[in-house]
Amino acid sequence: MKLNRHFAALLLSAVLGACSSDKPTIEPAKLVDFKASAKVEVRWDASIGDAGLSDLFPAVTREAVFAANAKGNIYRFDRNTGKQAWRIDSGFEITGGVGAGEGLVVVGGGKGELAAFDEDTGRLQWKVKVSSEVLTAPMISDGIVVVRTGNQRITGLSAKDGSRLWLYERATPTLIVRSHASVVIRNDLVYAGFAAGKLAAIGLKNGVVVWESSVSQPRGSTELERISDITSLPVVDDSQVCAVAFQGSMACFDAVQGGALWTREIASEKGLAISGKTLYVTDSDSNVLALDKSTGATIWKNSQLAMRKATAVYPLDDYLVLGDYEGYLHVLKSDDGSFVARRKTDGSAIRVTPATLGDGALVQTSGGGLYSIVIR
Repeated sequence: MKLNRHFAALLLSAVLGACSSDKPTIEPAKLVDFKASAKVEVRWDASIGDAGLSDLFPAVTREAVFAANAKGNIYRFDRNTGKQAWRIDSGFEITGGVGAGEGLVVVGGGKGELAAFDEDTGRLQWKVKVSSEVLTAPMISDGIVVVRTGNQRITGLSAKDGSRLWLYERATPTLIVRSHASVVIRNDLVYAGFAAGKLAAIGLKNGVVVWESSVSQPRGSTELERISDITSLPVVDDSQVCAVAFQGSMACFDAVQGGALWTREIASEKGLAISGKTLYVTDSDSNVLALDKSTGATIWKNSQLAMRKATAVYPLDDYLVLGDYEGYLHVLKSDDGSFVARRKTDGSAIRVTPATLGDGALVQTSGGGLYSIVIR
């Protein structure tokens, strides 16, 4: 059966709605009682406005926190106190989250807008059009802004003026899952997952593919069953890179050469985290698993957040922090996955993984709550 792109988009909206809707389609697990041995402390909070249907990731630099809402407003806050330094109007609906670094704050829009602002003043530095809607947070490294668009293209632009330096594009299947996953940059390589379970390492300076490997192979008799897109960020350390596919598998590879290390039948659209010798994955049913990084063997599994649309975890010292569809922050012990703390935010869904903020974490809710937290 061959589907045109318009019908495919409608079909995906109906069948894969659970990926984007905040409300689970299957009855979620009830919150379990536990004896708290830690506490989620809010150091400061702010309200910045609704994220709409997008997963708007905030950004953190040495001095500031930057966050945006769907209407196009961008905010700068002092990272220690939460004091607002400025607010600007980008002039377009923001769908791509916030990228920050090297003196710039960069956001993207639903009509291919990409704009860079001065980190200190909020003044517009440049604005360009890219090939399609920007659904992800742009990344900035070594004078290059890397942006991923909804048509699966990745573009490298000059951080100085927005001029295009290189373009990476690839053929895509008829059906693909709408994804807000950006790219990971490490050691002058851009790591990105794609439709049909492909993972690629691309040169930061020139956009040339260094290697490409398969995380998951499409399976099934229909095009819907064969969707195995990578819809979350890969994780990378000095030795290996790992990724997980929606309706597919999870795999790890040599970070430099791309050679396969191991593969497991775990599916997830939320993604992974890596800390030391352990990988953590929130699977498609919101089970949280800890895996041995070298072999993929399961260390522990927590199924008590099943169907609560949990985010990927954020490792914080001896803890793991993640959010759910009701705006709860959950804290697990990293060594055994047991609950140690819980706190509710503004009641709207937490759709993006908490971000690093000093000795704590930064959390943004879909309703526009921004929280600097620490675990005591």
